[in-house]
Amino acid sequence: MMELPPRFIANIKNYFGEEGINWLSRLPSLIDHAIQRWNLSGIQQIEDLSVNYVSFARRGGDEVALKIGVINHEFISEMTALRIFNGDGAVRMLEADTDNYMFLMERVRPGTMLVTLEDDERRTHIACDVMTHLWRPAPEGPLIQLSEWFEGLKGLRVRFNGGTGPFPEKLVARAESLLPELFADPSPPVLLHGDFHHFNILSSERGWLAIDPKGVIGPAGYEVGPLLMNPSGDFLERPDPVRLTERRLAILSERLGLPRDHLRDWGICHSVISAWWDLTDEGTGGEYSIGCAEVIAKARV
Repeated sequence: MMELPPRFIANIKNYFGEEGINWLSRLPSLIDHAIQRWNLSGIQQIEDLSVNYVSFARRGGDEVALKIGVINHEFISEMTALRIFNGDGAVRMLEADTDNYMFLMERVRPGTMLVTLEDDERRTHIACDVMTHLWRPAPEGPLIQLSEWFEGLKGLRVRFNGGTGPFPEKLVARAESLLPELFADPSPPVLLHGDFHHFNILSSERGWLAIDPKGVIGPAGYEVGPLLMNPSGDFLERPDPVRLTERRLAILSERLGLPRDHLRDWGICHSVISAWWDLTDEGTGGEYSIGCAEVIAKARV
């Protein structure tokens, strides 16, 4: 009998509803299918499962990782992005089964997260190195469009009859006013990671690599958004997160060749939409993201 973490089961049910419940019942057979298809042995389920099943395994003499997801566009977009990245700045995908929403990738060793480094300036420079390896002209394929994510933000005012519910009206209005100009960026859109932060960048024998890309097509500046509001659980507890943000923006601007105010504005907009995504049916959630938006908005550029 499979033992899955209660939090993982709850996440699957909350995110995917009845389809997620059905997927959980089929998960043992999906794992068996992967074992047979790719001749895997020594399956070792990771402890911190979120909304996808991940385990380590061996294939012959190689260490690999298996990832299986519920049927959804985001998972297909991730597989597409990994195929395009082809190991350049990202974990290398080895095999894929799109019909069953699963793939095999290299196991990243030693796999230390970027968040474990204490020097934030060094972390930011490393993030820039990885980021610029990933970006490439927008390709064809079943990838997420950033504009669709932000189109969904309009649902906030619909839900609250033109208001912004628990979120500060002034902050939401600022994000809404910034978005048209940000999307009018004349630079060609690129393939982005889409969830680029300190927990999704790991050390490897090939250098620092990104994992878990969303596979998003949009303006390059958006990529800094998740980075600016992380590490979660630590960023807002820093003695002076505004000053930290200003220093990060200076490094990011210099390394990426994008204006500081442009990057700050994307950070505000990402934080606001992140709060919207976290808002529950009960009207709670999103507090951390709103706190980040308020800090980033105070950064002098």
